[in-house]
Amino acid sequence: MVFGTTILGSNPSAPANDMFLINNIKKILFPFYKEKKIKEIFQILNSDKKNNAMLVGGCVRNFLNNEKIGDVDIATIFTPAELIKKFSGANFRLIKSGIDHGTITLSKDNKNFEITTLREDVATDGRHAKVSFTKDWKKDSERRDFTINAIYLDQNGKIFDPQNGIQNLKEKKIKFIGDPQKRIEEDYLRILRFLRFSIQYQDFDEDDQTFRIIQKNLNGIIKLSKERVFSELIKIISLDNIKDLFSKKKFYEIFRVIFPELKYSDKLKGMNQEIYKKFVQSEQNLLLALLLVDDTDNHIYFAHKYKVSSYLKESLIFFHQCFCEAKKNKNFFEKDLKKNIFYYGKNKIASLAKFYFLSHTKKNYANLANILKKIESTNIPEFPITGKHLLEQGFKSGRKIGEILKRIEKEWIKNDFNLEDEELKNLIKKYI
Repeated sequence: MVFGTTILGSNPSAPANDMFLINNIKKILFPFYKEKKIKEIFQILNSDKKNNAMLVGGCVRNFLNNEKIGDVDIATIFTPAELIKKFSGANFRLIKSGIDHGTITLSKDNKNFEITTLREDVATDGRHAKVSFTKDWKKDSERRDFTINAIYLDQNGKIFDPQNGIQNLKEKKIKFIGDPQKRIEEDYLRILRFLRFSIQYQDFDEDDQTFRIIQKNLNGIIKLSKERVFSELIKIISLDNIKDLFSKKKFYEIFRVIFPELKYSDKLKGMNQEIYKKFVQSEQNLLLALLLVDDTDNHIYFAHKYKVSSYLKESLIFFHQCFCEAKKNKNFFEKDLKKNIFYYGKNKIASLAKFYFLSHTKKNYANLANILKKIESTNIPEFPITGKHLLEQGFKSGRKIGEILKRIEKEWIKNDFNLEDEELKNLIKKYI
């Protein structure tokens, strides 16, 4: 027991390296809820020495399971209006964007803390629940999705577990609170959250009644905003063990029904876990590209459907266009490598190399490793001519200077990134 809590993921008798032991000791001696900013928030909320607020959700679940703490959510008996009043003079930036749902966000040093008033559901349309505020902690727990997300932790580390979430967390069981049908009808996004937590905790019970209820309600996903669905997709594919999904037939069928564009799971399914971690896991855009980019406009449809960021859309277009080019040009990663690095940059070409080699049926990982080393060691000189240089040679300022610079640059690249002084003079004379 640690401050009234149990670290589920720790095992003193198990062999562990020094870093693992250090991290465990830190979590025991310096638990996340003792962090300075969290303590400041609790001092304001519990200024009357009463237990008016508790941590809840993923931060508590991850703490108990000895996992990395992400978002910090706090539940409280105070209404949004009362919260605004309490924190108006505090050393936090107050964000009111979620106030209609009973949530305010406190921000400090690039760290956000969501504080939500205790609620109970009144009505729902499958996308958003109509709620009323309450001071009953058990009623608040009853409106949450899964038992493992309804574990509360006070400022001293004392647990309140009205839905038996700790036991389910120990057993790695993903269980809806109350009637699964009702929970899903309240918000169909819970189907995707069920899928995510099932993958994360490897709870793949395909014969469970809950699973059959989920299958019957898949059409409800259509009611959700595409932004919410995409946000959940990113969380799913970011899981360390996402590859487990592809070997669980019924779970993968649900995934395919919801995301039909992500049709190339075989690229990951047969991939060695070590290779996956080394080359793919840390690159979200690469992972998405592997799952959906082909010779068609599949990636464009996906980007439009989910209203993805311009950055992601451009990244997918890059993978598509350059993959098609690399298939036609055998010198793309050989003789033309230096040129391509100059145009696109080392990082993009390295990602493309991973995509290209991992997309082939016969994957040659040694080849890929060699190409990546070659990319890293390739030095590209800086183009030596500027607009100022041309102006000094008698060119008039204007758009034409940019066009001439591009022509000279093309000759410079063609000549293996080199132009002798005489060649450069002749080019300038030609264009002047």
